[in-house]
Amino acid sequence: LFSRLPMFQRIGQAAYKADLEVTIQLLDLLGKPQEKFKAIHVAGTNGKGSVSHLIASILQEGGYKTGLYTSPHLKDFRERIKINGEMIGEEKVTGFVEKYGSSFEKLNPSFFEMTVGMAYDHFANEQVDFAVLETGMGGRLDSTNVCLPVITVITNIGHDHIQFLGDTLEKITFEKAGIIKEKIPVVIGKKQPETIAVFERVASEKKAPIFFAEDYISFREISSNSVKTRNYDVWLENKLYFENITSPLSGIYQSENLANALQAIQVIKSFSIAEITKKDIQEGIESVVNNTGINGRWQVLSTNPLTICDTGHNPEGINQVVEQIKQTNHDKLRFVFGMVGDKNPESVLNLLPKNAVYYFCKPDIPRGMEVDVLYEHAQKFGLEGKKYHSVTQAYNSAVNDAGTNDLVFIGGSTFVVAEVV
Repeated sequence: LFSRLPMFQRIGQAAYKADLEVTIQLLDLLGKPQEKFKAIHVAGTNGKGSVSHLIASILQEGGYKTGLYTSPHLKDFRERIKINGEMIGEEKVTGFVEKYGSSFEKLNPSFFEMTVGMAYDHFANEQVDFAVLETGMGGRLDSTNVCLPVITVITNIGHDHIQFLGDTLEKITFEKAGIIKEKIPVVIGKKQPETIAVFERVASEKKAPIFFAEDYISFREISSNSVKTRNYDVWLENKLYFENITSPLSGIYQSENLANALQAIQVIKSFSIAEITKKDIQEGIESVVNNTGINGRWQVLSTNPLTICDTGHNPEGINQVVEQIKQTNHDKLRFVFGMVGDKNPESVLNLLPKNAVYYFCKPDIPRGMEVDVLYEHAQKFGLEGKKYHSVTQAYNSAVNDAGTNDLVFIGGSTFVVAEVV
């Protein structure tokens, strides 16, 4: 798969296809597996992975056999395709490629198209009750969009992949809103002035009931001594719903994702899509890491020195990361930082703290930004540090240099984080 199929994760633009034709042909060849399970389809710029994992975890706690399709993977390709938290078996992957490889040759699918086909085939064969499907990039023309959702969910909209999706929030929103289906309820995570009208127009055209999560769910954070968890009181329609619930997703941005997932579950319940109890919801949230294996989101790798990584990589994601770093007690910040080459470095570098020591590196993929190029850009923004040959070397140097009360942070790209978790 890695060597023969064009893979956006590695090579970027050359692997991107802006149509669904090949996906449809591929799924036809597989016997239309997308018609054999109920899909919960999740799009958005930031947070769609966390929201997908939360919904899947809650459904699992409700006793449903739940497929989960996400991308990209961090360590193992099989992370992309899970059922009840268990990765697809190695023999299932190789068996699928052996069985269909030659038939696919004439279709010439991308890596992502092939993987979507594999996921849908696996979920159909294993007769899952639900499959939570995270879009890859946009929505309207994303390969995952050939599914039959019982509900669609859209997280916040930010500036990412603008070369493919458009250079304004309105254009990007239109692409993400492409997952909204005829008469199928849609939950929107965040009200943003530039996006509300687009969502409301598309939902109206499709006669899809629309729910904005922040109209229904609100939070009050309760102070906690742990850097690994966050505690909240949660209100649903102005009534206290959960008192002091603990979430292992400890990023400050996670309350927004939690609201989105909670509202999606409320809609699933009210439309009689599934039976979920309050206990299922609480246990689904508290056990999301154990249930689904989610990682790389404000993940504490060590407490001595305090070492944290996060996959936030666009301006909106980096802003949240920088804000949380400010809130985290430390003497010196040691920042292991790398990017991919097809992102605009200035839009991220100008957000980074000036008073940190940087350990610049290139993620080990062809798309990775050369460290000399990154270093040159960083100099313009007064970011001081050294260049390293690899993420591992940068990471080890940062940890070795760190004093007891220093904070080592690893980020800038999902692919940098992938090399340390």
